[in-house]
Amino acid sequence: MKLAVETKNLRKIYNAHGVITKALDGVDVTVERGEFVVIIGPSGSGKSTLLNILGALDLPSSGSVSIDGVEITKLNTNQLAALRNQKVGFIFQSFNLVQRLTAIENVELPIVILGKGSNKRKRAYELLKMVKLEHKWNSKPYEMSGGEQQRVAIARALANKPAIIFGDEPTGNLDTKTTRDITDLLKELNKKTKTTLIIITHDRDIAKQADRIITIRDGKVED
Repeated sequence: MKLAVETKNLRKIYNAHGVITKALDGVDVTVERGEFVVIIGPSGSGKSTLLNILGALDLPSSGSVSIDGVEITKLNTNQLAALRNQKVGFIFQSFNLVQRLTAIENVELPIVILGKGSNKRKRAYELLKMVKLEHKWNSKPYEMSGGEQQRVAIARALANKPAIIFGDEPTGNLDTKTTRDITDLLKELNKKTKTTLIIITHDRDIAKQADRIITIRDGKVED
């Protein structure tokens, strides 16, 4: 079994003015490569903290985290940044597109950052075509609907052919029909590209599409 993500006895503790909060308390999680996993749980359960650590945006207080076979707790800041650029893609609730850039320029951005810019325009256009948005290649975010912006964000997340894509409430700002369209698109891309998907959501439609659901409550994984 090849794992995209594995955590062992993961703990994250915050100390705010002497108040100790256990955001994660001994979390063991495994996600296989190519799997589509949804993480659910009530507000304050620790799911966002878990996603940030799984995506190498944050480090645990203790325990181990492996991303595509790499133990991230042993990496320095530059190594973590390189790992994120090479192995991880992110889709956010608020899209996080650069407003002054066109759709195709937004998709090109991770390719440029990684220093693989020679075929960036061709790669970006292919990805926009994959998410059925090639006709908007020259539009800026403010000229597109929320659903269209999220499609650009998905294309951008795929730009460097990541092993894993993390989604933080990717349909949270979308209407019901657009949510369904984006959910179908994510499922289609998961099957087509074999990219691992790990998504936080409150949306039942997305949860129904997942291969597996992980429930977090009070910093622990529920059986």
